[in-house]
Amino acid sequence: MSTRELLRASIAHTPANPFKESQALQTFEDGGLLIQDGRILAVGSYHEIAAMAPEAAVTDWRGGFIVPGFVDAHVHFPQMRVIGSLGHSLFEWLARVALPEESRMADEAYATDTAQRFVHHLAAHGTTTALVFGAHFETATAALFDAAARAGLRIVSGLVLSDRSLRPELHQSPEEAYQQSTRLIRRYHQHGRLRYAVTPRFAVSASEGMLDVCQTLMREHEHLGFQTHLNENSCEVTDVDRQFPWARDYFGVYERFGLCGPRAVMAHSVWTTAGELERLAASRTAVAHCPCSNAALGSGMFPLRPHIEAGVHVALGTDVGGGTGFSLLKEGLQAYLTQRLMPHGFGLTAAHVLYLATRAGAEALGLDDVGDFRSGQAADFVYIRPGAHDVLGDVLARAGTLDQAVAAIFTLGGREHVREVRVAGSVVFRSAFSDAR
Repeated sequence: MSTRELLRASIAHTPANPFKESQALQTFEDGGLLIQDGRILAVGSYHEIAAMAPEAAVTDWRGGFIVPGFVDAHVHFPQMRVIGSLGHSLFEWLARVALPEESRMADEAYATDTAQRFVHHLAAHGTTTALVFGAHFETATAALFDAAARAGLRIVSGLVLSDRSLRPELHQSPEEAYQQSTRLIRRYHQHGRLRYAVTPRFAVSASEGMLDVCQTLMREHEHLGFQTHLNENSCEVTDVDRQFPWARDYFGVYERFGLCGPRAVMAHSVWTTAGELERLAASRTAVAHCPCSNAALGSGMFPLRPHIEAGVHVALGTDVGGGTGFSLLKEGLQAYLTQRLMPHGFGLTAAHVLYLATRAGAEALGLDDVGDFRSGQAADFVYIRPGAHDVLGDVLARAGTLDQAVAAIFTLGGREHVREVRVAGSVVFRSAFSDAR
C-alpha cells in the first residue's frame, strides 16, 4: 500500500452549492485531510481522521488553512504582460493594448516564455485549474499546453479563432482554423491533465463560416469544452445585432451553431436579457463572472441575482489581462463588493465566494472530481497561512468562527499568503518563505 498522508490545519470547503443549500460550507478548526495516491480519502476533525489512519504520515500545518485549489473559469494567457492598462473601455483597450500584445505571440520564443511565466503565476496564486484563452497562433497555444503539462496544472484551452474585425495578423481562414485546431486537439486533448476547448474569440470577430467550423469541431471530437465571450459591453451587443440580423439576441448566434450546453462557458454576461438567461439555464451553459475586469474596463456590474434566479450556473474568472491580476481571492472580494453596491444585488457570504472560486468553476468545466474535499476527489488544494506581523494573522486570531476566517482570507489574502499548492497530491508551487510549513 502506498503511503497515506494526513494534513493537519484548519480546513474549509463547499461540498454543496450555497446558492441552493443553506449549510453548504463545511469547516474544521482542527481539521484533518487524509490523502493517498493523489486522491482524498477523508476529511474531518483531526483526531477523528487520525484514529482512522494511525499509520499515516502527519504534516502539521496548524496556524494555516487548507482550501480546495482555485478554479479560474476565464483567463487569457497572451495578455499577462498588459495587466493594469487602466483608463480604457473594452474596444479601445483591445485596439490599443491587448491585440498588439497578442500579435507578439507569433514569435514562438516570446510566446513560450510568456506561457511559462503565466503557468507559474497561476500556481503561485493557488489556481490549480483554469479555462484559458490560448493564442491566435498554433505554436503559441501549443507552448501553453506544454508549459501546463510540465507544471502539472489542469488546463483547458484552445486556439483562439477569428477571421474579421481584429488586426489582420490575428485572422485565420475557416479552413486554417479547422486544420490547426484539429492538430492541437489530437496532440493535447485528454492527454494527462489537459483538455481542449473550442475558442472563437467572440461573435464580433467570427463569421458564420468560422462558427460553422467551431460546430464541426465540437461534433467530431468527444468531451471538448467550449468558451467565448457574451454580452460583456453594450457596444459589443450593438455590433452583434448589426452583424447577425437574423439572431434574436447575442446568445442566439451561438445557439444557431450548437455552441452551448454542458462544458460551455460564456465570459462576462453583463448585459444578458431575461430571455437569454432562460435559454442559458435550459441548455446548462455556464457563465464566468469577472468582476475586476468588468470594473476596470467599465463594462458594467454583473446581474448575479437574475442569473441565479433563472438557474444559470456561475463561476469566477480573473480575465487576465482585462482584469487586475491572477488572484481568485481578489475576484471573490470584488464580486462581494459589487453585489453590495448594485441595486437588487445578491448578498454573498463566505460560503458563496469560496464556492464560486472552487467547486463552481469545476462544475462549469465538467470536472466532477475537482473543487471540494469529498472522498474520492482529486487532492487539489491550497495551503494558506499569514506571515509574522501580518494584518491577516491579527484578524484571524480574533475570528470567532471559521466562516469569519474564510471571509477574512478573501478580504485580506493574497499571493504572499499562498504557501503550498498541490494538484493530485503533487506539489506544483511551494513558497520560499521560511515559515511555509
